[in-house]
Amino acid sequence: MGGRTDRGQDLSEDSKERAPFHFIKAACASERLHTTKFKMSQVSPQRQRGVCLLLLLHTCTAMVMLPNSTGWEKILDKYLDEDGDWWEAKQRGKRAITDSDAQLIVDLHNKLRGQVYPPASNMEYMVWDTELERSAEEWAETCLWEHGPAGLLPQIGQNLGAHWGRYRPPTFHVQAWYDEVKDYAFPYPQECNPYCPFRCSGPVCTHYTQLVWATSSRIGCAINLCHNMDVWGQIWAKAVYLVCNYSPKGNWWGHAPYKHGTPCSACPPSYGGGCRDNLCYKDDSPYSQFEETEENNFIEPETPLSAKPWSRASNPAPPGLPTPTRAPSNAPIEDLQKNEVVNTQQMSQLLTCDTKLRDQCKGTPCNRYECPAGCLDAKGKVVGTIYYEMHSSVCRAGLHAGVIDNDGGWLDVTRQGRKDFFIKSNKNSVQSLGKYQSANSFTISKVAVKAITCDTTVAQLCPYEKPATHCPRLYCPRNCLEDNPHISRVIGTKIYSDKSSICRAAIHAGVIRNDSGGYIDVMPVEKRRHYTASNQNGIFSESLQNPPGGRAFRVFAVI
Repeated sequence: MGGRTDRGQDLSEDSKERAPFHFIKAACASERLHTTKFKMSQVSPQRQRGVCLLLLLHTCTAMVMLPNSTGWEKILDKYLDEDGDWWEAKQRGKRAITDSDAQLIVDLHNKLRGQVYPPASNMEYMVWDTELERSAEEWAETCLWEHGPAGLLPQIGQNLGAHWGRYRPPTFHVQAWYDEVKDYAFPYPQECNPYCPFRCSGPVCTHYTQLVWATSSRIGCAINLCHNMDVWGQIWAKAVYLVCNYSPKGNWWGHAPYKHGTPCSACPPSYGGGCRDNLCYKDDSPYSQFEETEENNFIEPETPLSAKPWSRASNPAPPGLPTPTRAPSNAPIEDLQKNEVVNTQQMSQLLTCDTKLRDQCKGTPCNRYECPAGCLDAKGKVVGTIYYEMHSSVCRAGLHAGVIDNDGGWLDVTRQGRKDFFIKSNKNSVQSLGKYQSANSFTISKVAVKAITCDTTVAQLCPYEKPATHCPRLYCPRNCLEDNPHISRVIGTKIYSDKSSICRAAIHAGVIRNDSGGYIDVMPVEKRRHYTASNQNGIFSESLQNPPGGRAFRVFAVI
């Protein structure tokens, strides 16, 4: 009594038994089996049921295998969605990195530190430090694509990473830092006498060396979403910015990142002989893995991690050499009297008004010349227009070309090979002659002047080419001595690798002084098989044997 007869909601026993078959027939109908080459009515009921069961299995399998993007979208939006839980938590002053990401960063660091080659005998296990995390968060919030803050850099190491577009976990950047190892040549003990050379054949290797610096045993990182972030001149609308701070800091000039030897054979006594995965390890690690829950995945736990104060003193900078970071403004100026070298050799040659290029440029490079005043009244002849014959007066050809005026000045000369003829003309009060006979030629150009930074290299500015081209006259700023020597390297003595900092090489060569900077000339030359190290004017240059690529340069005074 009162039983519902609505089909599909209150089935009789008989209909319940038939229900699966009704569903199978519906599935068969949806697959339009009646359109096949044979009629289902001609097939036995057992075969019909078998075929339909196969189709049902196929349909259900396809339903199960449809990709569910909800989980991926949550991962993707974790650091990009400003309306999400992470951003809401961050606005309430909570942590700028999740516990899971922090653990992944620490774990990957320790994995990579434990597999360095050659193996390390003193590589320490790395742990998380919330004070470093907070300092990283403060810097990440500035959205400045540079290291900082300046007041903290002398005490910590720092690696930066940024990306936009598709989701990348923070470990993507950690792995990219480590991958610089392909360009880094580890300095073995026999090469360190007393200071170890820093050899990097790529754009930068200091992310790698900081990551594997043996005594850098604490790390703290932060992530921030930066709108319209300027990354090397490009504006990224939504950049995910990763900042990782390390303590004690690494990348000390003249030191190897770790000691080569049997893993854990040279651990500090404080580790009590403990070793884990090739790393010096002690069981009272302050970092513990948090259980992943909705409550603590994005929000700092009530009892935050506290890092014990680090008692070991940081490695001091080698005596008489700058530290890898820029010194504070009130730091004492390096004593340049020690190993002082003064070089007044100039690349530009002083000419007379009648000096012919043929007489000045026999078997020597034709580069930069200085002309005296009053050459309009001189008698030296000029042959040609734009292209001048080698018997022409250099300075009067410069007047004819409009490169200098009658007050004199500097000009650049480039040999151009043989020309079939030379055209006469009257320009700038100088009458040139014509010549309808093949002869060697040259052109004249103004001396360009360019201000550069302490880390500018010849490879970036004016690499060696054939035929030779002219580098501009350069102006170096003051205080390049304190620039980071891992970035602003100096390789060689007198003749430098084109990967060297131009301004620091000029200080090393004695062409300019650190406290004043000034103008210099550089001449790109063919590469050398050997570059010699030396300590001059407060800069310890590196040696280099048989470099695989690159060229060289010389640096000259401008007086």
